[in-house]
Amino acid sequence: MAQPVAQPTATTPVLPAKLPLKVIAPWAAFFGILMLVLLYFVGAEQGATSVFSGAGVHEWVHDARHLLGFPCH
Repeated sequence: MAQPVAQPTATTPVLPAKLPLKVIAPWAAFFGILMLVLLYFVGAEQGATSVFSGAGVHEWVHDARHLLGFPCH
């Protein structure tokens, strides 16, 4: 016969799980770098700092530029 599971009471504190910094840090660094690359392509990928020639990237991110308030024309 299975043992009954104790139900939490009103006095039982519910604590969030703690994640150590060494687990979070690599993901934070990865997403931080990813956001900086995305910001570059949306905000500055044209002109003298262009990684790709032509206006292909500019056309793909054109509406995002306007949505985020970057001037482009």
